[in-house]
Amino acid sequence: MAERAPQAEALAASWILSVRPLATRVYVLRRRIATITVAVLAGLLFGHVMLGANGMMVYKQKRMEFQSLQKQIAQEQKENDLYTQKIQALKTDAKAIEKEAREQLRYARPGEYVYVPPAAANQPAPATHSAMK
Repeated sequence: MAERAPQAEALAASWILSVRPLATRVYVLRRRIATITVAVLAGLLFGHVMLGANGMMVYKQKRMEFQSLQKQIAQEQKENDLYTQKIQALKTDAKAIEKEAREQLRYARPGEYVYVPPAAANQPAPATHSAMK
C-alpha cells in the first residue's frame, strides 16, 4: 500500500487542480447564486399560496360559497318567521282560522254558496306514439 501512496497523492492533486477553477467561479458568483435561489423559492412559495390546497383561489371560492349560504340562511329564516306568524295567528286570531277553513275545507256560512271551479280536463294522448319512444 505504501507504494501506491504517491499515485493517490498525484491523483488527488490533479483532481484539486481540475476542481479549483470551478470552486473559484462558484465563490465569485455566490451572491448571484444565492439571489437566484431565494427568487426561485419565493416563486414556489407564491405559487403554493395562490394555487395550493388552501390557497387564495380556494379561499375565494369558499368565501363566495359562504356568502351564498348566508343569503340562503337569511331567506330560510324569513320564511320560518312567516310560518311562525301564521301559526300564531291560527292559534289566536278567529279571522285567520275562518279564512283557512273557508279556503282549505271549503266551509261556508249559512246562506252562502261555495263556487268550485271545474277540474282541469286531462290532456289527450298524442295521435302518434313518437312521444313514447
